[in-house]
Formats: sequence, C-alpha cells, structure tokens
Amino acid sequence: MAWGSPDIDTWTAPSFGAVSMSVRRAAMSIHLAEKALIESRSYRVRALPLLQPLAWLGRGWRDFMRCPLPGLLHGLAVSLFGALLVAAGWRHFWLLIGAFTGFLLIAPLLVTGLYAISRDLERGLSPTLHTAMSCWALRDGRLVVFGILLAFAGTGWVLTSALLVTGLVPRHLDTLEDFLRYVVLAPEGLVFESWLALGALLAAPVFASTVVAMPLLLDRPIGVMGAVFTSWKVILEHPAAMAFWAALLMGLTALGMATAMLGLIVIVPWLGHASWHVYRDVVDGSARAGRDG
Repeated sequence: MAWGSPDIDTWTAPSFGAVSMSVRRAAMSIHLAEKALIESRSYRVRALPLLQPLAWLGRGWRDFMRCPLPGLLHGLAVSLFGALLVAAGWRHFWLLIGAFTGFLLIAPLLVTGLYAISRDLERGLSPTLHTAMSCWALRDGRLVVFGILLAFAGTGWVLTSALLVTGLVPRHLDTLEDFLRYVVLAPEGLVFESWLALGALLAAPVFASTVVAMPLLLDRPIGVMGAVFTSWKVILEHPAAMAFWAALLMGLTALGMATAMLGLIVIVPWLGHASWHVYRDVVDGSARAGRDG
C-alpha cells in the first residue's frame, strides 16, 4: 500500500457496518410507525360541537364532587410543589417563569390517577385513593415512557425559555417586577412576543400529542405512538373545539396560580376529571372492543 493511501479493507468494514445499522434502524422505525398508524385507525373520532368543552368541565366537576378526596390530594400536592418552586426560585424569575409554563406540558401525566377515578365512576364502581395510586402500581411501561417524554419536553422548554430571556434581555431578571418591566413592557425588541411565540411553537405540538393520549393509554392496550397519532387525529378533525379547550385549560390554570397556588387545589382535579371526558366523548374505540377484551 502506498504511503498516505487508506487501507480499503479496514476503512470499508466499519463504514459498511454503520450504514447497515442505520438501515436496520430506519426499517424498524418505519415498521413501528406503520403499526402505530394501524392502531390509530381503529379508533374513530366522533363529531364534536364547538362548545362541547363546557360540557367536559361540567362532567369533570361532577366526578370531582362524587369522589373528592383523591382529587383534593392531587391538587394539594401540585399546589405545594408550586409554592416550593416559588420559594426556591423567587429571586431567579428568569428561570421560574419557564418552570411555571412548563408545568402545563406535564400536567396530563400528573393527573393520570384521576382518569382512573373517572373511569370507575363511569362504570358504576366506588373508587378510592387506592384506585388512583394503583394505575401506577401496575408498572405499565407505556405510561412510564410517555411520562419520560413529557418530562423531556417540559425540561426542554424551561431551558429554552431561560436561554431566550437571558439572551435577549441585557440584564438579570431576578424578580417579577424585572420580568414585567424588561420583558412584558419592553418598549422595543419584541422580547415578550418572541417568548410567547416560541412557547406556543413548543406547546402546540405537545398539546396535540397529549390531549387524549394519556387517558387512552390508561384505558386501552395501545402503543405510545398509536395514542399520539390518535390524539393528533382529534386535533386535526376538531381544531376549533380543541383550541377552545386549550384556552380553558390555560386560563383556569393561570387563575389557580394567580391565587397564590391555592386555587390549584380545586382546579387541578377539576381539569383532570374533565380531561377523561374529553377522551370518552371524542374517541370511539367500539371497533376494537372485542379485540381488546
């Protein structure tokens, strides 16, 4: 072999192996996506009136009143966590604001036990706190995987929000007053508008992926990707009604946070129970009833 020329045998072997591995991974990804699409197609999306989200709130409140203890404990836990977050990060508002808005991304995971409560109430059973806890005791790997994905999304938004705000504002944002003065009321630079746009850019696909996915995973033996595809199908078929639902979620959650977190004690379980009825109202799995057992 001439000086400086590559050794063909040693160069091509690992390269071919890497290409072969990439091809196998791509083929596996395609297979998983096809399987998820087939799963999703067996769940039909029902017709949905524009104001149906108001009915979901009514049914969610009814479930909350019928079995209040698990919901109150969920709400209290979220409220205490929010208070601790404020206490720890009050002098670092540039990070705190991202953490609070990131909460909305992982909220479907936090109320999974309340979906189980509403499901039992729907079946005429008498659920207890154990009902809410047992859905995690089953060690359902799908719920864990989906929870990890949501945690990554929430963490990604917290870091992105912090980088954006600190990168565009030429001073520290240590307090709420700083954030209002130099971000929300900034006379130039469109900092707040950029922050909102970036948040919406991330939140919209996460909401579309989760709006019925978590209750569907709890209720039926469907894969994570199939549940996400079904959730997207709901959004695409009913964009106006689901946008209204998203606005209700954000508005009520913001109201709960604005009451020194105390409102979350009631609002979190209320919205959690209502989210179960979103799934039950919109997703028709009757075609799979026999196969799912």
